[in-house]
Amino acid sequence: MSNRSVLFSRPLLLGCAAACLLGPLAHASDKHGAEAKAAAPAAKAAPPDSAMDQLRQKLAERLGAQRTADANTPNVMRVANRGEAPVAAAVAGHAAPGAVAAHSRVAAARAAAPRPEAHGHEGHWDYEGENGPESWGKMKAEFNKCSTGQRQSPIDIRGGIAVQLEPIQFDYRATGFSVIDNGHTVQVNLPSGNAITVLGRRYELLQFHFHRPSEERINGRQFDMVAHLVHKDAENRLAVVAVLLDRGSAQPLVQAVWNSLPLEKGEAQASPVPIDLNHLLPEDRRYYTYMGSLTTPPCSEGVLWMVMKQPVQLSADQINIFARLYPMNARPVQNASGRLIKESN
Repeated sequence: MSNRSVLFSRPLLLGCAAACLLGPLAHASDKHGAEAKAAAPAAKAAPPDSAMDQLRQKLAERLGAQRTADANTPNVMRVANRGEAPVAAAVAGHAAPGAVAAHSRVAAARAAAPRPEAHGHEGHWDYEGENGPESWGKMKAEFNKCSTGQRQSPIDIRGGIAVQLEPIQFDYRATGFSVIDNGHTVQVNLPSGNAITVLGRRYELLQFHFHRPSEERINGRQFDMVAHLVHKDAENRLAVVAVLLDRGSAQPLVQAVWNSLPLEKGEAQASPVPIDLNHLLPEDRRYYTYMGSLTTPPCSEGVLWMVMKQPVQLSADQINIFARLYPMNARPVQNASGRLIKESN
């Protein structure tokens, strides 16, 4: 209920206050009038409105009202929200303990009630149905690039120019990690200390995650899965290394991640053993590269993509473990829009 302002004017007081307060006061005045006059013969005459002000004040106290600070409306009383009245009265020493306790219980219940998600639709995008990729760009203003961008990822990588690309310098080392199921994929978060250097820039590895099937296609071919290793440089520019995953023998590093899968979505599970990301990389470090975007909302562009040419194997059981959580979490391929694609020769 919202606060309401109640104006107490003379007509209202004559109608309401007379019934509530004037009767008892008038009776007391008849009984003790003579004594009061005798007791204060030299008293100064009260201003004409003083008695009326007293009545207003008494009625206001019953209603939990307070006089406004506006000098232009000195006779206006404002009644507090009824839900707040017990607390206000308690501060003034007028509320019964039961009323204060009841209000406290209500306030505690309100504080404990679940709140709406702070990110609006951000938690509701999906890979299928009404909230699937075709709808991402309409869900929030921040997602606009998902439908209007001209450099979106993933793409079907074909027609690349074979050149002598600078090798990616991987500076990966054994490190602790934690795993989280964020509702869209299995993500591995890492502390600082792992990085790549390419084109004269150093990018720190932040996290890596998985998609099934692979989001990238190579000359039309889609792979069983892909791991995206997300890096960021000192100027907040992003670089993603994509490692294609194909059915074959078991992959020890992937198994270490699966071993630390959390039991609940949104809760990070720390691993008791470290991992070395070098063990996830293929022996052949040649790659394709192009400029693209994030493959999930907000689909931000200006992302440097490097897709390793040689796939890494993982077992059918390892694929099935991920498939039980996410049977399909791959964005469809986007229009290449004439982008330049280069590949290591």
